[in-house]
Amino acid sequence: MFRGSFPALVTPFKNGVVDLDTLKHLVEWHIGEGSHGLVPVGTTGESPTLTHEEHEMVVEEVVRAAAGRVPIIAGAGSNNTLESVRFMRHAENVGANAALVVTPYYNKPTQAGLIAHFTALHDCCDLPIIIYNIPGRSVVDMSPETMGKLAQLPRIIGVKDATGDLARVSAQRITCGKEFIQISGEDGTAHGFNAQGGVGVISVTANVAPKLVSQVQEATLAGDYAKALDLQDRLMPLHRAIFTEPGLVGVKYAMSRLGLCSEEVRSPLIGLSDPTKALVEDGMRHAGLIN
Repeated sequence: MFRGSFPALVTPFKNGVVDLDTLKHLVEWHIGEGSHGLVPVGTTGESPTLTHEEHEMVVEEVVRAAAGRVPIIAGAGSNNTLESVRFMRHAENVGANAALVVTPYYNKPTQAGLIAHFTALHDCCDLPIIIYNIPGRSVVDMSPETMGKLAQLPRIIGVKDATGDLARVSAQRITCGKEFIQISGEDGTAHGFNAQGGVGVISVTANVAPKLVSQVQEATLAGDYAKALDLQDRLMPLHRAIFTEPGLVGVKYAMSRLGLCSEEVRSPLIGLSDPTKALVEDGMRHAGLIN
């Protein structure tokens, strides 16, 4: 079920309020463009600045709009175990297929603390969990050995790996097993990630170029890395441009250029600078998204 391209969905806003009509339209558009699943309320969905009620509303609306056509991996992470339990149980109740749970940020738990946190979430309900390891944001890195211990729990099924270290895929195959689902969390290295044993990407760029990102994934999963590389070459300037400033800001601007949603983000994030807008537009032209 969890293979291919999964856009890390933006949360569209209109005058500071979650724009549910646009959100539903985006779900339809992504399914039509060939995305293999959707991930609402992750970092790209601006989860840090959503209220709990907004978080749960977005998950419920995306599950309802997708109507079982593609799997939904609901963001459910927090640095507060009880808060994450709440999000896990809600995601299960509204019909999500799995939860994406980031390693707790800011409070810097030990490896033993990570095991305690994820074990509590595993035991709180029956929803499968995909660990989200992103040390650059959470300031804690789950080791392959720790992940291997957690992989022994039946409902901890995979990892979104945003370390940028392609050797991690092989290390985690050793500690977690070859069937453990490894999904890239970094667009620029997703092609190489699959060559090491990965099976997908949770992508920021797929918000604006879902068809191309899906085609890269389909080519790698079919073993056609030459075709995938040609597609990745088209996408790489856009990947780099989007992440010149915070990625969700860059991709919302790109989406606004296609009329998909507004570029509005919530404070403390602000809109793109003019030089970065020019870089994003150049990347979109290189990918063939605009003239």
